[in-house]
Amino acid sequence: MTNKEKYDKVFMDCFSVPQDALNDQFVYQCVPAWDSVGHMGMIAALEETFDIMMETEDIIEFGSYPIGIEKLKKYAVEV
Repeated sequence: MTNKEKYDKVFMDCFSVPQDALNDQFVYQCVPAWDSVGHMGMIAALEETFDIMMETEDIIEFGSYPIGIEKLKKYAVEV
């Protein structure tokens, strides 16, 4: 499984959305499941999937699907 597939799977599993929903318009609170609790669950899943520990600032700034891809680069995860 590629990093992109892993990244997409986290979003699909955490927010119960199809892969075609994952685009530049997929942002924090665009679906009811992506609330503050869902956000932390998604962060935990990403940290586990990619064996990383994100800094608080990155967690706060992680406000959309594309921003997440950029944030993961900081942790040497190319999506």
